[in-house]
Amino acid sequence: MSASTVDPADPVFRLHVGGKLAVASTVPLTSREDLSLAYTPGVARVCEAIAADPALVDDYTWVSHTVAVVTDGSAVLGLGNIGPRAALPVMEGKAVLFKQFAGVDAVPICLDTQDTDAIVTAVKMLAPSFGGINLEDISAPRCFEIERRLDEELSIPVFHDDQHGTAIVVLAALRNAATLLHRKLGDLRVTVSGAGAAGVAVTRMLIAGGVNPEQMVVCDSRGIIGRHRADLTETKAYLAETTNTGGREGDITEALRGADVLVGVSGGEIPEQAVAAMAPGGIVFALANPTPEVHPEVAARHVAVVATGRSDYPNQINNVLAFPGVFRGALDARATRITDGMKVAAADAIAAVVAESLTADAIVPSPLDLRVAPAVAEAVAEAARRDGVTRA
Repeated sequence: MSASTVDPADPVFRLHVGGKLAVASTVPLTSREDLSLAYTPGVARVCEAIAADPALVDDYTWVSHTVAVVTDGSAVLGLGNIGPRAALPVMEGKAVLFKQFAGVDAVPICLDTQDTDAIVTAVKMLAPSFGGINLEDISAPRCFEIERRLDEELSIPVFHDDQHGTAIVVLAALRNAATLLHRKLGDLRVTVSGAGAAGVAVTRMLIAGGVNPEQMVVCDSRGIIGRHRADLTETKAYLAETTNTGGREGDITEALRGADVLVGVSGGEIPEQAVAAMAPGGIVFALANPTPEVHPEVAARHVAVVATGRSDYPNQINNVLAFPGVFRGALDARATRITDGMKVAAADAIAAVVAESLTADAIVPSPLDLRVAPAVAEAVAEAARRDGVTRA
């Protein structure tokens, strides 16, 4: 969009004038004494204490409640590679959600590089100022290596929300959908359409949550992933070794034949006849946004439960159900990393919020449900302590 197409009267643009964030002081500055305590000379005593015992940074700075939201602007929403400046409004929005739902302060960091080594170096250099790193809108497959390296080299939680936030909410939704339909996760035949960041994370998360990998099939743009394929990246090779143990081949239509569950995270179009070939009483999560892989009204003709990534249909699979509480819990527990156990605990907590009132149109809480983040935070903190990844 060029500057000439910006409409100052558009409420979207009016809301964004001046950005969506500001810095506010948490201490008074109304007297000379206030100034001497908050800044020089008083602040020097705190600096010396932290220099002697670096762990005190959690108690005497904002580190215990602040994360960096880091992007390179390479995979922003459905907009693609729009660069760091154009990505900033999204990162500001993410920071607002952190604050609104979990009381976590978040700082947008938009890096002017898409080089993996440079991103890792930059984040490591910034890390002392934060209690956690939320990686955002970084394209696959670079996002896998960036997260892995940062997770290995930093002693604070690193979480790529496009992968794990989506995966956590999908597991929560599938758990409740299965309960509603009197099914067990381990019995479900699951097809995942999409083998990018979200697809890989969803597959891993569903397996961690109880789905039988032998009952799973993952598809990319070339069809079913399996050992028969010679064109696989390292990540897809993992999928080939872990799923599709029956050696199925073909396209998404073949992958859905007899399936109980479709999780769409591809952005591609899935024909109605493919959905119609699913097993009776099926489940469709068509999560591409704004255009789902299969229109929810079309999917509803053939399956029992439908979810999307959109806010104008029931059952919105929205990452805001996960990431605020995940970081709140990790920060509260002073976790050094985010484990699979913490992610599963987050999914279970999200599912439990609406477990007593399940309907086909309400298998997950509303993104605005203020019960979610505290429940997730408590579960994640407990799991961090159980998994032995806390400094406290």
